Amino acid sequence: MAFLFSHPYSIDTAFQRKVAYFSMEFGIHQPLKTYAGGLGFLAGSHMRSAFQLHQNIVGIGILWKYGYYDQVRKQDQTMDVLFEEKQYGFLQETGIKFIIKVSGHDVWVTAYYLHPEIFKTAPVFFLSTDLPENDYLAKTISHKLYDSNPETKIAAAILLGTGGAKLLELINWEPEIYHLNESHGLPLAFYLYNKYKKTEEVKKRLVFTNHTPEESGNQKTHIALLDKMSFFSEIPLTEIRAITRIEDEILDHTLAALRLSCKANGVSKLHLKTLKNMWSMKDGICDMISITNAQDFEYWHDQELYEALQENDNKRLRKIKSFRKQDLFEIVADQCGEIYDENICTIVFAKRFTNYKRPDLLFYNMDRFHKLVTNKEKPVQIIWAGKPYPMDYSGIGAFDKIVDVCKKYFNCSILVGYELKLSKILKHGADIWLNVPRLQHEASGTSGMAAAMNGAVNVASSDGWIPEFAKDKINSFVLPVCDTSQPDLLQDEADAEALYHLLESEVLPMYYDYPDRWLEIIKQSMNDIAPQFDSKRLAKEYYECLYSVH
Repeated sequence: MAFLFSHPYSIDTAFQRKVAYFSMEFGIHQPLKTYAGGLGFLAGSHMRSAFQLHQNIVGIGILWKYGYYDQVRKQDQTMDVLFEEKQYGFLQETGIKFIIKVSGHDVWVTAYYLHPEIFKTAPVFFLSTDLPENDYLAKTISHKLYDSNPETKIAAAILLGTGGAKLLELINWEPEIYHLNESHGLPLAFYLYNKYKKTEEVKKRLVFTNHTPEESGNQKTHIALLDKMSFFSEIPLTEIRAITRIEDEILDHTLAALRLSCKANGVSKLHLKTLKNMWSMKDGICDMISITNAQDFEYWHDQELYEALQENDNKRLRKIKSFRKQDLFEIVADQCGEIYDENICTIVFAKRFTNYKRPDLLFYNMDRFHKLVTNKEKPVQIIWAGKPYPMDYSGIGAFDKIVDVCKKYFNCSILVGYELKLSKILKHGADIWLNVPRLQHEASGTSGMAAAMNGAVNVASSDGWIPEFAKDKINSFVLPVCDTSQPDLLQDEADAEALYHLLESEVLPMYYDYPDRWLEIIKQSMNDIAPQFDSKRLAKEYYECLYSVH
């Protein structure tokens, strides 16, 4: 029987334009393991806010059989990677089956449907090639999010872009706007070009969000490999060269998306400046705007904490925060065997582990670090959590380095399993949320937004979204801006010294010696974070500024 689709909730008249939102990952809820990190958290918040606002939007993703991966420990407590098959009884089998071309071969695709009522999101379809009609190689396309094999990665892009477009045709839901959340689904653009034969027709329909200025986050691939794998929907390479204005044999996926879209957005005001600098020498770039990332307030905020805030009940606010810390410390005790004290200032660093986010910045000067963590008068407890890419050996090395340091200090711990559930508990329990990316490398960053919704104070470098939010010593603490023209090593040295000084001379003295002032910073942070960094604002801005392309 054919799967009949119509949008399952009434559409608000302000958001009637039909939008298909293509994302390689969706961080919607803990039971659905279809995300790696911030990109997925953002997409999940967007889909929740689209539901809250009754927007006419449909999400398109991939159902990853083994998820991203499960983060576990080896015998010596260092990190290991486990790929475990996932089951999702709450997803509806559509019965839809169709074919896409990968490397010139037929690959069968099916789709699963996430009904809005399950997690209070816009409707989302998840594509899968894990079908008996496919051979093992074709099945693996939807096995692992961000597979380390480059050809599997390309095949996943074809599944998302081409497969997603075909699915929408089969369910007879024709979008007015196709939104690429990052360039992972770029084959969509070529599918649309093959359908309409004119770049103007593609640009009428396509918009693009870029999430990173990092080189590693902007994929580049030899066009011969892409052509061999059917990335271009069988369009001749001469035509591909013409429409993408490619200058050599390498396709820059981000650049191609910027040339084939009508409009694109960076994810903070600072990121937009970086994007314009990056692409200023390239011709044919679409109009670029900034729509700063946000997180779903309804999902992330601590309701009881906000009730105490609204009642101006400082005693209750402190008591709730103390209880939340105890919940976090239960996990620390279970995983690491350490008993923490809710009266001690608790610093949390939790996000995807990658070099530019600097999870080990506190270790830059181990003498200073030792002084910080052995201070009896103003003690600290430090908790790390985060998942590097499963083949990112420098990220895994940073995790294992922290494991080694934590063995030497009873008040330092590192947790495994950093996903939505643990992320919430960490934000509930943190006094300080540490966010110290190397300047001009973080496009937005969103973990600190949700942390502020839970009474954690951001201690951060002035990158990404932070300049739009932070009032130093009023709602957060901000590191002084270092000289970004210096080599990374010297930047890290300057930022580490500034961080030690900030913690020792301002943050910890205020926490212990002026608790009322500390509480005012918490309250100011909770007030300032919403509604500006609630994803309802983001979802509205997308309709008003990005989807109104003509």
